[in-house]
Amino acid sequence: MWKALNKKRMAYAGLAVVAGGTSYYFYNANSAKKRNYQRPSTINPQLFMSETYADANKSVLFDKISDRPHTFWTPPSRKEMLNMLKDSVKESEPVFDILVIGGGATGAGTALDAATRGLKVAMVERDDFASGTSSRSTKLVHGGVRYLEKAFLEFDYGQYKLVREALHERATFLHTAPYLSYLLPIILPIYKWWQVPYFWVGVKVYDFLAGTAGEKLESSYFSTRSKTLEAFPWLKKEKLVGALVYYDGQHNDARMNVALALTAISYGAVVANHVEVMNLLKDDQGKVVGAHVRDTLTNEEWDIRSKGVINATGAFTDGIRSMDNPKTEKIVQPSSGVHIVLPNYYSPRKMGLLDPQTSDGRVIFFLPWEGATLAGTTDSPTELTYNPMPKEEEIQWILEEVKRYLSPDIKVRRSDVLAAWSGIRPLVRDPSAKNTAALVRSHMIDVSETNLITISGGKWTTYRNMAKETVDVAVKVLGLNPLNDSLTERAKLIGSHGYSNTTFIKLIQQFGIETEIAQHLARSYGDRAWAVAALSKPTGKRWPVFGQRISPSYPYIEAEVRYAVRREYACTLVDVIARRTRLAFINAQATLESLPRIIDIMSEELGWSPERQTREFDQAVDFLQTMGLPKQSEKMTIDKIRKESKALIREAPYNQLQFQPEELASFQKAFSDLDKSGEGQIKFVELERALTLVGVSVPEQVLTTIITQMNLKGNESIEYGEFLEIVGGIKEHLLSKITNDDQMRIYEQKRIPIERSSGGV
Repeated sequence: MWKALNKKRMAYAGLAVVAGGTSYYFYNANSAKKRNYQRPSTINPQLFMSETYADANKSVLFDKISDRPHTFWTPPSRKEMLNMLKDSVKESEPVFDILVIGGGATGAGTALDAATRGLKVAMVERDDFASGTSSRSTKLVHGGVRYLEKAFLEFDYGQYKLVREALHERATFLHTAPYLSYLLPIILPIYKWWQVPYFWVGVKVYDFLAGTAGEKLESSYFSTRSKTLEAFPWLKKEKLVGALVYYDGQHNDARMNVALALTAISYGAVVANHVEVMNLLKDDQGKVVGAHVRDTLTNEEWDIRSKGVINATGAFTDGIRSMDNPKTEKIVQPSSGVHIVLPNYYSPRKMGLLDPQTSDGRVIFFLPWEGATLAGTTDSPTELTYNPMPKEEEIQWILEEVKRYLSPDIKVRRSDVLAAWSGIRPLVRDPSAKNTAALVRSHMIDVSETNLITISGGKWTTYRNMAKETVDVAVKVLGLNPLNDSLTERAKLIGSHGYSNTTFIKLIQQFGIETEIAQHLARSYGDRAWAVAALSKPTGKRWPVFGQRISPSYPYIEAEVRYAVRREYACTLVDVIARRTRLAFINAQATLESLPRIIDIMSEELGWSPERQTREFDQAVDFLQTMGLPKQSEKMTIDKIRKESKALIREAPYNQLQFQPEELASFQKAFSDLDKSGEGQIKFVELERALTLVGVSVPEQVLTTIITQMNLKGNESIEYGEFLEIVGGIKEHLLSKITNDDQMRIYEQKRIPIERSSGGV
């Protein structure tokens, strides 16, 4: 009987599978017929060999059903984009349903959302994609553990809702752009036993909310003291109880922004960077119906007509709103978030650290990113500017907080800062709220009397939901007729469709490039890494065969510059060093040394004149000074940098090499002359004489402080390594006096409460 019953069950199951499979096939076939697919642009042999290689083992044909941009597809040139924008005034009716102003995360996300609905979309950006705050974030895709804590402690439903929304969007991030976003374990070191159950409950609730948001990540866990020090050996050991480890997401923000813009283009959006809005156009009823714009590269001006305009300009929101109504009330309160970049030996390669209790109550992250260590962020009121400069006192505050969690054996030096930048958060006030002084926790959508739609606030993690809500409002206000609802929750970004975790191995095997470079290309371009690698020129070596580096210490290669110009709308030198590659954000000095070669490549691609090359170089140097590069005493030129065969020696206090060879020689000689026993040590009482011999002078109080910090007080002798560390401490003190007499004091600043900062940049 049981056998007969089992046979029946198997028969029914088989019928169900066949019926389900048949239904699924016809459903997909019918659905596909309704889609509007891109057709490949002009094909040349090099393009064929490069971009189709990723699909060599797949039967993807032009007329076959596919929901991915075909590897033959290439975006229209910038010139073609500009022509389409100019043609919008030739028709009697507006060509575009929506004109989006702003090419940051929110603007590009809005353009993509509208394009996936079948709307006709135009987007313009005054500078470059992600040139503002969207490239200067903490690089985290997170819900916000700290905001969850405040939600429960203060019974704040708004904070709770924000965390839920962000966790849902985090899951979407990891799905739509798997090569640009990834999981990162973050450690919360614990130095008091009572904090163990407190933090444990918090991270478990965080896990639970992530699960209810449709996301399945690794579960948080408690790490014992020994395991914690094994994973993070440079943590301060004294009183360490253990740690809690939870998971969040991390991404490459500027490259994500570029991918958003390219994906919007693949869905039919017309997008142009370096196009500035000069003023808004209005119809006879006073409604906003477009904008008068200017190409900042050529100064050519024209009109763009549309049924409506969306203002997604972030911190510069009020500038566009004042074009609509000069008397409108400002709604943005700019807040500065400073980050610094340290060498990679300051953090594990695959684990971050969160300090939930800094000296003034803020949160600070200590994260591995792009082969370096990222630390930040501050949160203080600032003036609105295009290229904000990180303040020295904010850099010092971050360094002081980093020191609090690291072992006393590790000396965190100002000279270790490879780059530093400031991003401006657009914290917003709701103009319709009764309390106009209150800041909105999340984002805000405002519609003016003239139908100008403004989206502002929020954070990187929630860009997609912000864009969706904004387009929903635009559809309603402007009376638009989309073909379908938003598809961005499941629409993968350019580069994601053919990407896998083993893509880099295939790149190594097919192109003979270094492992580090192959991993970098795969994580930056996804399945488009084949096209980048195909542009590489031979190195002239047996290994690696291809992949000439821009800077010897970093995995960026020359082919990326060509690809950025040809396929990613890079128009200026800063576009390449800051947004297409991230070299400027990782090491300002290394970027300076790389400028001549990058200029040579871009000149080949774009036909730059010598005058244009000089202008681009000067603008790049100015930009690098906002990224932590010190101002030089003499004007730098392309030829001067080009002739430097070795790395430039930076001016104090930024010189990472604390001693020069001639200094070390004098130290060794002085120490050897005093080392009568030949045992590699001198008597402690001879320290002052040794310092005199090497020409170092410092107040006794400073010397005592340095000796105390090194735990040498009371020693009878000093070894050569300890002597070098003492001299290094003295040198750092002298350099700090040159830079800023007050930087040794603890930094105290006015700050914006963390619960009002919308979760960071």
